[in-house]
Amino acid sequence: MEADETNPPPPPGTGAQAGAVAGAAAGAAAGAAAGAKAGAAAEAAAGTSYEPVWTFRGYKMRPSEFNTAMVHYYRAEIQRSNVWRSRLDTTTNWAVVTVAASITFVFAAPENHWGVFLLVMLLVMLFLFIEARRYRYYELWSLRARLMETDFFAAMLVPPFAPHADWDETLAESLLQPQFPISRLEAVGRRLRNNYLAIFAILTLGILLKLYLHPFEARSAEMFIERAHLGPLHGGMMLATLTGFLLVLLLITLVSQGLHDASGEVLPKYDIEDFLGDLWPLSGENGDKTPDAGSAWSRLSRRKRRRSQVLAMVVAANPQRLAERIIAELHRGATALHGRGMYLKQERDVLLVALTVTEIEQLKAIVGEEDPHAFITIIPAREVVGQGFVPLEKG
Repeated sequence: MEADETNPPPPPGTGAQAGAVAGAAAGAAAGAAAGAKAGAAAEAAAGTSYEPVWTFRGYKMRPSEFNTAMVHYYRAEIQRSNVWRSRLDTTTNWAVVTVAASITFVFAAPENHWGVFLLVMLLVMLFLFIEARRYRYYELWSLRARLMETDFFAAMLVPPFAPHADWDETLAESLLQPQFPISRLEAVGRRLRNNYLAIFAILTLGILLKLYLHPFEARSAEMFIERAHLGPLHGGMMLATLTGFLLVLLLITLVSQGLHDASGEVLPKYDIEDFLGDLWPLSGENGDKTPDAGSAWSRLSRRKRRRSQVLAMVVAANPQRLAERIIAELHRGATALHGRGMYLKQERDVLLVALTVTEIEQLKAIVGEEDPHAFITIIPAREVVGQGFVPLEKG
C-alpha cells in the first residue's frame, strides 16, 4: 500500500519526541500543582497564610500585592504633584519675565509712558488667578500623597503599626468624588504671600520711580501728581486707585492667612502649636546671652532634631490596668491625680502621660481596648525633659 502523499507519515522518532514533550509538560504541571499545595500547606503550618484583602472577578490580592499596588499608586501621585508643582513655577516665571521686560522698556526712555505698568499689573493679576487654579489642583494631588505618608507609611514605623481608622475611606472618597481641598480665596492668598505680593510691590515701586524721575526729577508733589494723569483721569485719582488696589491685596493676604483647609506637603499631621519663643535666643539671669541658653540657630536646629512632645490626660474606668499597659507597651511613665467628676459626682483617677506625637495613636489604641468610654485630652507641651526624653542636665 502506497503512502498518502497529502498526509505523509511522520518521520521516525517524531511520535516518541512528542510523547516526551507532552509527558514533561504534564509532569511540570503536576509538579507545579504539588508545589503550590506544598507551599500552601507550609504557610498554613507556619501560620503565615493570609486572607485576600481584595477580590475582583475571581482574582484575589494578597497583602503583599496590596502593598505593592499602594506603593505604585503613591509614586503616581508624587509624579502628578511634581508636574503641577512645575506648572506653578512656570506661571511665576511668566510674571517675573513680564515685569522685567516692562521695567526695561519703561525706563529705557523718558517718553515711554508709565501706564505700561498698569497693563502689566492686569497681566500679573491674570497670572495670579491662573496659578491659584493650578495650586488648587496641586493641593488635591499632594493631599493624597501626604495622606499616604502620614497614615500608611508612617504607621509602619511606630506602634501600633496600623493605619488610621478612616484613612482608606478618606482616600477612596477623594478618588471617587474629587473636590478641591482648599478654597479659591485660600489659594490666591497663599500665592500672594509666597510670590505675587513682592511682584506687585516691585511694580508699584517702578511706577513711583518713573513718575519721579522722568522726564526729570519732580520738584513738588503737584508735579508728581500731574505726571500721574492718564488721559481724562486725574493723577490723584490714579494714585488713590493704585493705593486701594494694594490695600485689597494686603487684606486678602491677611484674611486668608489663617485658612489651612489642606495640609498638603508642608503642614504637620498633628496640629501641635509651635511656640515662637523657641526660635529666638534665650538670655541668662543678667539679661545677657549665655552659651547654655543657645543662639537662635542652635535652638532651631535642636528643635528640628526632636519630635514634638505632648501631655495626655486620660480618664478611664480602670486606671491601674491602663497605667500598667502604658508602662509596659509605651515605656512611658504615668502619674495618677485624684479628681472628682462634677457631672456624675464620681471619684476618678486622672492619668498624666508625657509622650511624643508619634505615640499618640498607640496610646489611643491601648485606651480604646481597655475602656471604649474613656476620655483623652491631648495638650501640647512646650518642652519635656527628664528620663525618656531630653536629659535633665541638657534641657
